[in-house]
Amino acid sequence: MVNRLASSASPYLRQHADNPVDWWEWGPEALAEAAERDVPILLSVGYAACHWCHVMAHGSFEDAEVAAVMNAGFVCIKVDREERPDIDAIYMTATQALTGRGGWPMTCFLTPDGRPFYCGTYYPKDAFLNLLSAITATWNERRDEVEDASDNIAGELRARAARLPGGGPPVDAMLCDAAVAAVLRDEDTTHGGFGGAPKFPPSALLETLLRHYERTGSQSALDAVARAGAAMARGGIYDQLAGGFARYSVDDAWVVPHFEKMLYDNALLLRAYAHWARRTGDPLAVRVTGQTARFLLEELSDGAVFISSLDADADGREGSTYVWTPEQLTGVLGADDGAWAAEVFGVTEEGTFEAGASVLQLPVDPSDQPRFDRVRQRLLAARRSRVQPGRDDKVVTAWNGLAITALAEAAVALSDPSLAVAARECADQLLSGHLIDGRLRRAGLGGRVGDSAAILEDYGALATGLLSVYQLGGDRRHLDGAVGLLDTALGHFADPDTPGRWFDSADDAETLMMRPGDPQDGATPSGAALVTEALLTAAHLVAADRSDRYLRAAADSLAAHSALLEQAPRAVGHWLAIAEAFVRGPLQVAVACDGPESALLAAARRLAPGGTTVVGGRVDSSEPLIGRDRIAGADAAYVCRGTVCDLPVRDAEELASALGVPANSAPV
Repeated sequence: MVNRLASSASPYLRQHADNPVDWWEWGPEALAEAAERDVPILLSVGYAACHWCHVMAHGSFEDAEVAAVMNAGFVCIKVDREERPDIDAIYMTATQALTGRGGWPMTCFLTPDGRPFYCGTYYPKDAFLNLLSAITATWNERRDEVEDASDNIAGELRARAARLPGGGPPVDAMLCDAAVAAVLRDEDTTHGGFGGAPKFPPSALLETLLRHYERTGSQSALDAVARAGAAMARGGIYDQLAGGFARYSVDDAWVVPHFEKMLYDNALLLRAYAHWARRTGDPLAVRVTGQTARFLLEELSDGAVFISSLDADADGREGSTYVWTPEQLTGVLGADDGAWAAEVFGVTEEGTFEAGASVLQLPVDPSDQPRFDRVRQRLLAARRSRVQPGRDDKVVTAWNGLAITALAEAAVALSDPSLAVAARECADQLLSGHLIDGRLRRAGLGGRVGDSAAILEDYGALATGLLSVYQLGGDRRHLDGAVGLLDTALGHFADPDTPGRWFDSADDAETLMMRPGDPQDGATPSGAALVTEALLTAAHLVAADRSDRYLRAAADSLAAHSALLEQAPRAVGHWLAIAEAFVRGPLQVAVACDGPESALLAAARRLAPGGTTVVGGRVDSSEPLIGRDRIAGADAAYVCRGTVCDLPVRDAEELASALGVPANSAPV
């Protein structure tokens, strides 16, 4: 049997195309079918790299007995959460409200008009069959209870969506200091990072702590970055052979990862490590920045753009591509090098994973670097002969936007122009392929853009990426592209009734049960935070009329969410990073120079605190350089905080003093 998913633009949906389940994609036709048949909707939400999604697929959706029950009693809809995050957000909120937890695969039962009445996550076959039987009996015999439950759930979800914490404090240095202090109190000083198992990479918090260190000189903030950055880079969550980070660690010491590798994680972490490398010159930060950038370009690229993920599984087994036993190391390397590699990478007879296998770690850098390089290359070559994880080749606009920003910042941190070229080419590809009649699309596959409308995070992340590329290259197309995205966001996603509030879906998007608008960070920063960051950056690159509008919108956004910064700073790390930049000025540096080879311009990019806008060029070549020229034949840097500007400076030491950072703070 081949169902309706065979022609889908989603690789995840295509994975289910030969299921005996009569799957539908989400759409009015599927809802109408449920109404016509008078049966509930079974909504299954997941994504291509999800291990437990595969487990449920193998155990239930590929099983003829289970499929027969599903087809007889339900209209079954399969959704890729990465392609339709709006749908995922609504029903994940319901799942968390009803069960106290969430995750994927997500399994929800809905009325034909989309109201949920029962939600859960993964079910093994027997439990799933029992649940299907119970849902069918309840639907047929106690319909009034179903209607009451779905009305109550829908009403509560809409009420939650309408509530935004209010009455927060002013967004000032005092708020940022208190929020960072609260974050640092939650640090795991033994293993690095925050919280316990499962432990997720705290990319937004690392960026926040770096910006806080730059503003205040707080050594405790920098130490927390160093502990987390080193622990992750030396742990099993980091691929010690090919670079790149897995999704999270199942333990609190970063030893055993959940092996899927996501574009968004690696983009966000690349930005944080690049900032750490640029600010301190730490050799580990420099190495991981370079390796993670290369991982994006070599393992996740699809031409100029980047795919979504690599699977956790290979050949039906989680992590099988990546783990090693001592015997396997000896088989590839020989006895001497095999024993040496086992010691270097922490591979033991007992193992750290399953069946005596170990995830590679690197507790310390080996003293014999040439030997290590040879061993690593031989192991990597042998690993490539194993069954490789599947790829989700879907190109998500927001995550590519995050990658553009990260590559641009890594280009500066490593003085590597090739990374700036990669960022620019990705930006150009998205502008030409994902922007249709002035509106963004969420995703594409194989060079074909999909039908799903972009959400707020797509506009915010891509706008920030375009602004990053513009600051490096000065191509007006990238600034104009960002401005167009921000104007669309203000026109279609901003709440007209509540200044500073944003919805994740546009006002003219498909009408769902409710209009989602979650301001808290999830696996990626919230759309509201991303668009606020872009507004704050763009405000210093555009003409006065638009600049005032953008600054006011950014300030309103921060003010509307200040209660979250006060009450739950770990949940809004990206907001806190923006707030740090906001209270510092925000800073702008315009370097009057003859071209991109300017040493003073390079110094400005190297020295600038996170969140600073930096542009360079001839007088009047861009908005920040209007009326600003070189002085006495020498390049000149103009430093401003908000609307207050210092006298121009002409060398790196003076510039460092004006920016409030050490002149030798980044000896990369």
